[in-house]
Amino acid sequence: MAEETVGRLLSPKSIAIIGASSSPGSLGSIVLSNLESFGFAGDLHLVNPRRETIGDRPCIKSVSDLPLGVDCAILAIPRAGVVEAVAQCAEREVGSLVIFSAGFAEESDLGRSLQEEVTEIARKAGMSVVGPNCLGLINFIDGVPLTFSVTSQLPESTRPAVGVLSQSGAMATVVRAALTSQGVGITLSVSTGNEAVNGVEDFLGHLIDDASTQVIAMVVEQFRSPEKFLKLARHAASKGKPIVLLHPGRSREAQISAQSHTGALTGDYDVMRALVADAGVLIVDTLEELVDLSEFLVRTPMAPRGGPAVITDSGAFKAQVLDLCDDLELALPAPSTSTREEIDAIAPGLVRATNPLDLTAQGGVDPDLYRKALTPLLADDGVGSVLIAPILSNPDVTRRKMTPLLDALAELAPDKLVVLGMLGGDVEIPEDILERFKSLDVPFLRSPERALRALAHFHRTSSVGAPTTPAPGIGTQDHADRRPGVDVTQVSRLPEGVLAEYEAKRHLAAYGLAVPEGRCVSDLTTGLQVAAEVGYPIALKAQSTSLAHKSDVGGVVLNICDEEAFRQGWAELQRAIERAGVGDIDGVLVERMAPRGVELIIGARNDPAWGPVLVVGLGGILAEAVADVRVLPAHADLDTVVRELRSLRGSAVLNGFRGAPPADVPAAAAVACRLGGFVAEHPEIVEVDLNPVVVFEEGQGALVLDALIVTTGPEDTTTSLEN
Repeated sequence: MAEETVGRLLSPKSIAIIGASSSPGSLGSIVLSNLESFGFAGDLHLVNPRRETIGDRPCIKSVSDLPLGVDCAILAIPRAGVVEAVAQCAEREVGSLVIFSAGFAEESDLGRSLQEEVTEIARKAGMSVVGPNCLGLINFIDGVPLTFSVTSQLPESTRPAVGVLSQSGAMATVVRAALTSQGVGITLSVSTGNEAVNGVEDFLGHLIDDASTQVIAMVVEQFRSPEKFLKLARHAASKGKPIVLLHPGRSREAQISAQSHTGALTGDYDVMRALVADAGVLIVDTLEELVDLSEFLVRTPMAPRGGPAVITDSGAFKAQVLDLCDDLELALPAPSTSTREEIDAIAPGLVRATNPLDLTAQGGVDPDLYRKALTPLLADDGVGSVLIAPILSNPDVTRRKMTPLLDALAELAPDKLVVLGMLGGDVEIPEDILERFKSLDVPFLRSPERALRALAHFHRTSSVGAPTTPAPGIGTQDHADRRPGVDVTQVSRLPEGVLAEYEAKRHLAAYGLAVPEGRCVSDLTTGLQVAAEVGYPIALKAQSTSLAHKSDVGGVVLNICDEEAFRQGWAELQRAIERAGVGDIDGVLVERMAPRGVELIIGARNDPAWGPVLVVGLGGILAEAVADVRVLPAHADLDTVVRELRSLRGSAVLNGFRGAPPADVPAAAAVACRLGGFVAEHPEIVEVDLNPVVVFEEGQGALVLDALIVTTGPEDTTTSLEN
């Protein structure tokens, strides 16, 4: 019901200000001033028990005096009076609330308790709520500023613009101000704060369907409805409407800060990032990237079909560009033959057609060179955008260099993104020059490095399309090498708790994953029989649910080559178990030793918030120390997993390092894909850890050498092990 009243919140016809005031700087005073400056024409009710009027507007004494059915009430009052005011609003059938007050879940247990009361009252009454602990919202399309941040209406514009959603009020203000200073329009800006009832997800659908909103910029510290967000993100991607996301919280310290800031209980950042990116969201790492990429996408809605070309007049900066693009994994396309011929002809002997293109000092001597270089680059099919990075040392130089370029841009009207990233920092730029760049849809940045970072994200939009459609029983796209014929509705539930290795391997083998030949036995005689059946060399492994890390206590004996060594190894294993104080064990796993290969770790888990995910990386005993891993959606296809494996920092070991044969990477990827399907079909799984998975040389496959499966009880949905 609260979602159904979001429309009354965003475009109210009647508003009540609870805590209205005439005191300069007070929240109630600023809200009233904002509404008047925007020319709000609906009914306005001021609530103040100590005043008869504010200006020429009458006041009522209490919320109980409000008429029935006011669309939105703004609570500009201290925390102590909020719960009572919310209850009174519910009685008067108010449709929605904006609660500015702080001191709730972000501050203390008492505050959390009060916030829970607000949530319960509002949900029962079907009221939408922004906040508490927020700056409110501004609907620029309909002229409704429900905020205590001093603001003014933007110039009317018919062009597409940006919608801003942020849990942080400060970040919403910063992003809005930065974009408007660049001449980019804003449709809606919402600061959701603690999200007692409505979160960013509840406003995202409105922006996706809003024809005036071309791009959605988001600052989110915690998604409280991940499944809903992913569904909306896929919908946005299918409509070609980019979502640009800044999500603080990669470090543990940042996660603690987020809890104290918005009351968020943060989840696993890497899991979030993998699944959100898979849904088509463009994830950035800095506030500058959020602002710049949003501007780029508004000014040039078409996804680029080629990489960026860079034009500068500094040879030293040309080298810097190459270094930075290497760090950003941003490929610079070589000019085509025809482009090279045209550029080589503009200043023979002085300018050579390379990318980056250095116009040398001739760019200052003959400013028309910028136009002459730009024209063929824009016509080059391999170029998707152009960054112009000139030296602008003072206003006179700027006007002399930029006027011919601006004239050329006006004449060419390029459909490709052109960005000006000046070398010169805080040098004064004539205002009319800046305005001309804005009018021509050319972003003007005072740092070419900043421009390149945003361009790196911009050029990744060419690979962002409509995400995959969920498949029945999986929740995500089925992958081609999943075991055929599995009816997920008939998959039996796994035992509860930690599964010993032999039991975990039994389930994995039934799902089609390759494991060593062997069997779990309880006595020496049977062990010798199994060894004779599978063949030496043999590995012995103690089996117990309390021995997740068997090698740490001597619970593994390797390279047993004959019967005598088997007997010695068996005795050694029994002594190690006794020393470790493990007690009764399930038995001893007798397995044939695998040949050498590259050791990987392949894991998966059902994240309680985000659902099933995969982890692939370098494995073995150093897996935790090296931490060279990639996180992927559980439905990732074979090509995607291969690509991620080859992008590991240590991927050289897969490619034939120091004379070793190249590893069978597709086979390793197939293990991951199959494991992803297994975990998706078993929601009771907390995590699966396959470490190591040994990958043999090309064409020889991969083998799961060790396996750990942890499951929940019927009612338990929390993870018991850290990643």
